[in-house]
Amino acid sequence: MADADPKRRAPRPPAAMPLPEQVALVLQGGGALGSFQAGVYAALTEAGIEIDRVAGISIGAANAAIIAGNPPARRVERLRAFWDGLASGLPSFPIPDSDQAREAVHEWSAMWVAATGVPGFFRPRWVPPVFAEPGSCGALSFYDAAAYRETLDALVDWDLLNAGTVRVGVGAVDVESGNFRYFDSACERLDARHVMASGALPPGLPPVEIDGRLYWDGGLVSNTPLSHVLDTQEDALLVFQVDLFSASAPRPKTIMDVMAREKEIRYSSRTRQVSTELMRLRKDRELVRRVLDKLPDDLKDDPDVVALAAKAAEKPVSIVQLINRANAWEGGARDYEFSQRTMRLHWEAGEAAVAQAVGRSGLMAEDILHGRTSVFDLSKP
Repeated sequence: MADADPKRRAPRPPAAMPLPEQVALVLQGGGALGSFQAGVYAALTEAGIEIDRVAGISIGAANAAIIAGNPPARRVERLRAFWDGLASGLPSFPIPDSDQAREAVHEWSAMWVAATGVPGFFRPRWVPPVFAEPGSCGALSFYDAAAYRETLDALVDWDLLNAGTVRVGVGAVDVESGNFRYFDSACERLDARHVMASGALPPGLPPVEIDGRLYWDGGLVSNTPLSHVLDTQEDALLVFQVDLFSASAPRPKTIMDVMAREKEIRYSSRTRQVSTELMRLRKDRELVRRVLDKLPDDLKDDPDVVALAAKAAEKPVSIVQLINRANAWEGGARDYEFSQRTMRLHWEAGEAAVAQAVGRSGLMAEDILHGRTSVFDLSKP
């Protein structure tokens, strides 16, 4: 009997919405907000929606590795262990049910993280960077991330991640060239270094060396790996793009609102810009294909026409945007506030976003079934 192909996927079980040949999960960076992504994956699993590809930046890279590096039955459990571990330094305790009280606790929790670090992720250096040997790891960041490698190695089966059915990729930035680099399990073997590099946000965390090059957080260049997923698309594709920062929000009223809004615009605008440009190019190629179909037969074998047809060829894609919408009490420190209470709220918000999208999936069903390219934000209030 022939050996089973680890990359061959069994037929899909019935799901809560129509599915094309492949489904991808695209995970943005956003630190503590990443528990929203874990909730999204848990809800997709509950709805019977299996993932073929997962791509992440920064904290999204960690969630991606845990998903791809565990068998389906253990993925949600492992995600829960990861997020419970990160939040273990700030246990939940009763507080008044008001936005003012929540905001005060939220800011205090973020300050605690800045002062003491996050269990299983990073801790302050005993020697400040200004006193460390120039060029050393200690001179390049305020925190030590050695615990992060231990956490990833404990929760991720790297052999399964690299040989399993879920293709995974993470993005980072070359410190010296400034170029974005995407590490893809279909092209190279991934390990904890690649995930750590994707989340090495300076000056907090140190760069990570891979094959003689130093890498920082991929969000410095692009906070979404959507472009790589679409550039390497092989079949009709449904993409769940999980954004941790909303592009739209009320105008700020306080300086804390300003800090929060600046961060939202800085990270969400890149995601929106990438997805808008990619969809525009796809519509242009669709127009090219329609024009080529109108050419007479004696021109269709012309080398220039053949080359243009190859450039314009592509498979359909539907993009479902699942956007984390901040609570009124969350300020500019929301991406490093790792309390248990907030982690659980974000997880539940991710589950709710999927439930809302699935409940309105009839809006996209026709486009998926007829192979049309579309973008949907089904999580809008």
